[in-house]
Amino acid sequence: MGNKKVTIKDIANVLSITPSAVSKALNNHPRISEKTKVAVHQIAKNLNYQPNHLASALRKGKSNLVGVIVPLTNSNFFSSVIQKIEEVLNKKGYNIIITQSNESYKKECSNIDTLLYTQVDGIIASMANETTKLSHYEKIKSKGVPLILFDRGENDLGVDYIGIDDYKSSHLIIEHLVAQKCKRIAHIAGFSRTRIYKNRIKGYKDALKKNKLPIEKELIIESSLSLEDGRKKMELLLQLKDRPDAVYVAGDYAALGALQVLKEQNIKVPEEIALVGFSDEPFTSLISPSISTINQHSKQIGKLAAETFLERIENPNWVPTLNKIILEPELIVRESSNKLGVLKIE
Repeated sequence: MGNKKVTIKDIANVLSITPSAVSKALNNHPRISEKTKVAVHQIAKNLNYQPNHLASALRKGKSNLVGVIVPLTNSNFFSSVIQKIEEVLNKKGYNIIITQSNESYKKECSNIDTLLYTQVDGIIASMANETTKLSHYEKIKSKGVPLILFDRGENDLGVDYIGIDDYKSSHLIIEHLVAQKCKRIAHIAGFSRTRIYKNRIKGYKDALKKNKLPIEKELIIESSLSLEDGRKKMELLLQLKDRPDAVYVAGDYAALGALQVLKEQNIKVPEEIALVGFSDEPFTSLISPSISTINQHSKQIGKLAAETFLERIENPNWVPTLNKIILEPELIVRESSNKLGVLKIE
């Protein structure tokens, strides 16, 4: 057949039967004889026939595909969520299509258009840092496609959401640092336009107030939370006349960048400056000093997101209260913040 894509019609011509009979044979229809089924499958194999899943999805109104959108696939948190989503959905006969926004609003819009064109049965997503407009997510809802958000999601969309309590996470971190006798705690934050980082900043401020510590603008720096940006923001904090004695970083990669700068400048961690990250990336327990961080329960989030999709797809006419599942965060204390040396290190 050369480079021409083989169709059902081509198989039908070889066997001198109708395209309809070929289609039924390929789908194991009971009215087609075993002899015909064997012949059709053999010719399909010989011609290297590849079924058109998109056309099939259009006919059936169901593709058994679920789109997953994440900001970054190289993050252990997101890869772990994806792994659990796939594990749960595979057991129910679904496959997943993974797309990555690279924190880009434009790329996220393109990902959604591609997934909708592919006729996915649902979309499970975590928003890009750049996303402020929600019309592309509204498009998903308008087409009746189940949408489940995790980690990063906006309340205005009115869809199912699974994540941790970001506000409480900040309280856990600040309470821990205060217990370690830290009095000037800086925050390398994510961009406050994103709900989860806004909640972390609010939790940080309220926890400082609760512990009668001042809130100083110069100690709050918004960041992309990349490793390189973590380095830059740490350098800015070290240039302050009155530098902090602790830094809470809203992401582990930025925390790693901050730690690199502290070590390069021979600043003792945690004795001179304590450090806490966020997300429990694998490297946080392997480097020296190991980095204290927040466990976001990635596997549990992935499991719940997949189960929520299945609940929606299996009960299309049921409109219960939306699922908003907020998990309890867990602070993992390691060497980077254990100034007093009295806590058990994990």
